[in-house]
Amino acid sequence: MSAPASSIPAVTVENLTKVFKAGLGQAPFTAVRDLSLQVNTGEVYGLIGPNGCGKSTTMKAILGLVTPTRGHTSVFGKPSIEVESRRDVGFLPENPYFYKHLNGLETLLFYGRLCSMKGPELKDRAKEMLAITGLEDAANRRVSGYSKGMLQRLGLAQALLHRPRLVVLDEPTAGVDPSGSRKIRDLILGFKEQGITVLVTSHLLEQMQEVCDRVGIMGHGQMVREGRLDDLIAVENETELVLSDATPELLAEIRALVASKGHGAKLVRTGHPRTTLEKLFLEVADK
Repeated sequence: MSAPASSIPAVTVENLTKVFKAGLGQAPFTAVRDLSLQVNTGEVYGLIGPNGCGKSTTMKAILGLVTPTRGHTSVFGKPSIEVESRRDVGFLPENPYFYKHLNGLETLLFYGRLCSMKGPELKDRAKEMLAITGLEDAANRRVSGYSKGMLQRLGLAQALLHRPRLVVLDEPTAGVDPSGSRKIRDLILGFKEQGITVLVTSHLLEQMQEVCDRVGIMGHGQMVREGRLDDLIAVENETELVLSDATPELLAEIRALVASKGHGAKLVRTGHPRTTLEKLFLEVADK
C-alpha cells in the first residue's frame, strides 16, 4: 500500500554526490558530496551557504536539470530524473529571462500554454496571478520596461501559474530594492498560508529568518548545520528573562527575587535568547 500523499515529503535528497569532469589534465570537481536533506510538505525550507558551496547544483539535481553521480533526489516521491516529477513544481531562477517584446499578460499566457493550459481558464489564471503579485496595472506594459523587482514578481507569477505544490526559488530578491524585497517576502509567506511548499536560497539572511521554518547551511558541498530555525538560532548556554513594568531595583535583584518582590512586574517568558541567522551563518562559515 502506498503512503498517503500528505505523508510524502515534498523533496527528498539522499546521499547526493555530483562530480563534474574537468578539462584535460585537471582533476574532477566534486560540487556536492554525500548530501541528504528533506523538505516537508507545506513548509518553507531555506538552503544557504557561501558561493560555490553546492546550493545551485543541489537545486538543479532536485529539478532534474543535472544527473547525480551518486545518490538520488525525488519530488513528492517521484524521482527527479522523471519528467512527471516536475508537473507539480514551479521554478524561479536567479535571473529569469522573458521575451522583452511581450507584455506581462502575454508572457504569462505564453508560459501557461507551455504547461498545457489554454482558453478562458488560462486567461483568468494569468490575470489572477498578475493581481496577486501586484502587477495588475502593468499587465499591458512591455516587459522591457519592467524594473528588476517587477521582473522577479513576474517570475513568481509564472512559477505559480499552473498551481504547483512546490515552488523552488533561487535568490528571489537578488538585485531588488527593499520595497520590492518586502513584497516578495510577503508573497512567500502567502504561499505558506496556501499550503504551498517553498524551497528557497538567498544571501539576504534577515529575510530568510523571517520566512523559513527550517534551514540547511551548506559548506564545501556538504550539509554543515540543519534544523528548525528557532532551534538553530537559540543560544543554548544562556537564559533570558523578559520583564514588563520592572523597576531598576527589581532588575538588579535578578530572577530569584521576582516572585517575592515583584512590585507589579510580570515574568513574561523565559528561554534561550536568540542570535541571528546571519551570525550563525558566519560562525559556521568561519569554522
